[in-house]
Amino acid sequence: MAITTPKSYFWKGFRDGAPFVFVAVPFGTLFGVFATEAGLNIIQILAFSATVFAGAAQFTALQLLQEQTPTAIVLASALAVNLRVAMYSASLTPYLGAAPIWQRACAAYLTVDQSYACSMIQFEKEPEMSLPQRMAYFFGSVTPITPLWVFATYLGAVLGTQIPDSWALDFALPITFLAMVGPMMRTLAHVVAAIVAIAVAILTVGVPFNLGLLIAGAAGMMAGAQAEVMMERRKA
Repeated sequence: MAITTPKSYFWKGFRDGAPFVFVAVPFGTLFGVFATEAGLNIIQILAFSATVFAGAAQFTALQLLQEQTPTAIVLASALAVNLRVAMYSASLTPYLGAAPIWQRACAAYLTVDQSYACSMIQFEKEPEMSLPQRMAYFFGSVTPITPLWVFATYLGAVLGTQIPDSWALDFALPITFLAMVGPMMRTLAHVVAAIVAIAVAILTVGVPFNLGLLIAGAAGMMAGAQAEVMMERRKA
């Protein structure tokens, strides 16, 4: 039966987002463990995950705090890691920008790598979707992840250092991003941005306070934008 109603699109989004649970749970558990080792209590850890709701930024801030990094650099680094979410929002605006403000506010909070990746692939595949259908799909794609992320953080905080290193929960971070980035390498500009960012990140690994990450991200974005401009000129 064809998918037509917002409810059916919600459940389609739910199914598409469900596989990310297998990386979100160990990822969240790992953060809970690290945060406990850093001296945060359970309330602080849960508040961190529930309010920031951005795993990569949380790990970045936590690591820098452990290294006694100045607060300004901690905030700047966390914001820089999350700058990609601003780009996600810009990409989603043509599809969701006409929604009521309360829906946009909820979508802004729930815009994470998984919901963005699933939604953009779906919206580009079916451009004829209505606004209610798009919003339903978006919320469906993040529904399996949101409660489990907070629960996994709580689980990691409770278990603390009892989780053995042999479980290798740290696999979740790179696997999550590889699973999302891979399918999105659709144009030369995407590939150029990724290659340049990787190369610069390797070259700047010795820069203090992990600032090499900011440099690599900026270099990748500039390279990707320049590649896109060159491609448009060739078409013209």
